[in-house]
Amino acid sequence: MKTCGDKINSTQKLAEFIQDKYDPENSGFISTERFRDLLAAHGSELDPHKLEVLLALADGNADGKICYQDFVNLVSSEDELEMSNKRSNSFRRAILQGSRQLRNSALREEVGLGLSRRLVRHVAYETLPREVDRKWYFDSYTYCPPPWLMLAITIAEVVVFMYYGFQLNRWVLQVSSPYFLKGPLPYHPQLRAQAWRYLSYIFMHAGIEHLGLNMAMQLLVGVPLEMVHGALRIGLVYVCGVLAGSLAVSVTDMTAPVVGSSGGVYALVSAHLANVVMNWSGMKCQFKLFRMAMALVCMSVEFGRAVWLRFYPPAFPPCPNPSFVAHLGGVAVGLTLGVVVLQNYEQRLQEQSLFWIFFSVYTLFILCGIFWNIFAYSLLDVKLPPPP
Repeated sequence: MKTCGDKINSTQKLAEFIQDKYDPENSGFISTERFRDLLAAHGSELDPHKLEVLLALADGNADGKICYQDFVNLVSSEDELEMSNKRSNSFRRAILQGSRQLRNSALREEVGLGLSRRLVRHVAYETLPREVDRKWYFDSYTYCPPPWLMLAITIAEVVVFMYYGFQLNRWVLQVSSPYFLKGPLPYHPQLRAQAWRYLSYIFMHAGIEHLGLNMAMQLLVGVPLEMVHGALRIGLVYVCGVLAGSLAVSVTDMTAPVVGSSGGVYALVSAHLANVVMNWSGMKCQFKLFRMAMALVCMSVEFGRAVWLRFYPPAFPPCPNPSFVAHLGGVAVGLTLGVVVLQNYEQRLQEQSLFWIFFSVYTLFILCGIFWNIFAYSLLDVKLPPPP
């Protein structure tokens, strides 16, 4: 019985054999007739799902030529060999539609697209590093369901901010109001036994500049990622970043409260930026270096604001201003768990060993944080600020 490694070697040898024998001039194309003959001779050595897609590739080209690079993209990746039936069948249907054939033309060169389809194509190039993934995503995405999660969280944050803005009659540095931390949402070390505060603090923001920067990054990065990876995966990264942020504060900055969605936002943004860097040559988004620089500038500005606020003299001592450590917790989640989630596009995460390694480490951190909050404050005799 052939192993996955044997199948990979077979497809690589087949690709090299095709180029050497049938495209010695490196023109970039091979005859569909000869391609079918090769599949008939060597098809038994290939993965069944891959063979089905290759046959669809041959059937979908009426001009008698197949782009060699598209063939290599389809057969050279181990991830493609392990793809599910759902993806192979969907990709085959996309090829057989006839309106979009896997030739030398890239998805970016398609014309006559409506606004919604251009948006889908833009998102594909912003988030996916391989052309075969971008084409399949473009063909299969239907806006059903829409990217509701990031939009819902953002709307809820705006509503809560507007409520407190009118109630406190303050839109900048709301945290300096004596009533800001009295609500049921922000995390406060004296109220750490109320478990929902480790998550609900994301709906409270220190001021309009805090909310504005988080909203911008959340929408510009989170919505496209949700469109590609779905609400479940993006929600997992976001919530893990939020929870890691508040627990990191409770462990390292034990006397400080926490507000803002920066833990979740930084988890998404750092995961996306790391994915772009790791797949730099394959990412075809326009001005990617400039966009990465702007994202880093926004993150740095927001983080710098948080550090300044933390050490700014509090309006109501001895309670300090909100901590900035939640940002670092979010970044740690994004660079570990988040990168794995974004790399494994349309593959079941439960089959990825690296995902389980990072998820186990994250779970261990959560358990340590829980026990820390139960026992460490009393053992260390930490002097906490009075309850809000």
